[in-house]
Amino acid sequence: MSARNIAILGSTGSVGKSTLDVISRNPEKFNVVALGVRKSVDDLLEQINQFTPSYVVVTDEHAAKEYLKKSKNLIRAPQLLIGDDGLEVIASLEEVDCVMAAIVGGAGLLSTLKAAKSGKTVLLANKEALVMAGELLITEAKNNNATLLPIDSEHNAVFQCMQNIFNGDVDNAVQRITLTASGGPFLRTPIDQLEYVTPDQACAHPNWKMGRKISVDSATMMNKGLEVIEACLLFGVNVSNVNVVIHPQSIVHAMVAYKDGSMLSHMGYPDMRVPISHAIAWPLRIESGVAELDITECDKLEFFAPDYERFPCLQMALEVQKTGGSAPAIMNAANEVAVQSFLENEIKFSQIFGVVSNTIESVEPVSMDSVQSILQIDRAAREVTKQHIQTISG
Repeated sequence: MSARNIAILGSTGSVGKSTLDVISRNPEKFNVVALGVRKSVDDLLEQINQFTPSYVVVTDEHAAKEYLKKSKNLIRAPQLLIGDDGLEVIASLEEVDCVMAAIVGGAGLLSTLKAAKSGKTVLLANKEALVMAGELLITEAKNNNATLLPIDSEHNAVFQCMQNIFNGDVDNAVQRITLTASGGPFLRTPIDQLEYVTPDQACAHPNWKMGRKISVDSATMMNKGLEVIEACLLFGVNVSNVNVVIHPQSIVHAMVAYKDGSMLSHMGYPDMRVPISHAIAWPLRIESGVAELDITECDKLEFFAPDYERFPCLQMALEVQKTGGSAPAIMNAANEVAVQSFLENEIKFSQIFGVVSNTIESVEPVSMDSVQSILQIDRAAREVTKQHIQTISG
């Protein structure tokens, strides 16, 4: 393969770092053109020294000032862009072939849309952007010959299991998509003890190394609910054809059942470098740094249905997808605010569901036919959520 020019949005997060690790193992295949971060300046400087990008973006103004002070000794300083607009700039650079969209939450929406509008290959690690603006994002990609490749381990696994479907004939071939979930750190914690868990406990995922927001989402299983919505949009299936099963070992990442009675599954160690390496080199295969799965070590693989009393956020997300319209965007915005409030010890872990549910019931739905309407409903949902949290937290 000829060298691909890549921009990484969120380069100092867990997915961004894993992407750069894969690139470092295949230096002749990739050129890092641009890196975008919020405020992790020291990590960014290390990445600049190793990968020598032409552009960097620091969206936080205070962090940008810190960067300017610390970057004076760089041998080859890249061009600096400050603010969220800079992310859209590097996502649409003419020389960029591929954009890793790895910014967590709604903050990654506009740059992901810009990459799609610019006809890039978009490596979609930001599930929230798809939940907020799925139909718009997919339409922009189709209209501009962009390619959307999923990075979430489950969706990348589904994508690999469905590559034998010709001409996109999903309806006539696929019976069901099954996404697996580890169950997170509280799979067997007594339900009446969940109100006492701390942010650090919620972020201690048993299998995956992830950022704090997505780790909390995994603990509530909101993350899996968002992934169901994402799967419906990416693969053009109804929510009734997407199933979730608890699989504590995180070895099987997804399964696709076909109408002929066969089922394909994707297996591998729980390491994000596997889906990243697949998508970044697609349709080729490259070295990821992850060991080959030793099937003899997998002497016990468990699969069972989720308990909705323990994981009410998952059931809520399934209902929201059935409702459609602006409901997924409202839920996503409320969840982001609620999770951040939990991480800052403003609400209890067990209150996240109630906070999000209150916002869904309180915010009037709107038509989601433009970026402006999407951002409007996002802002409204966040404001309602913040007000409710102030009320319940005293």
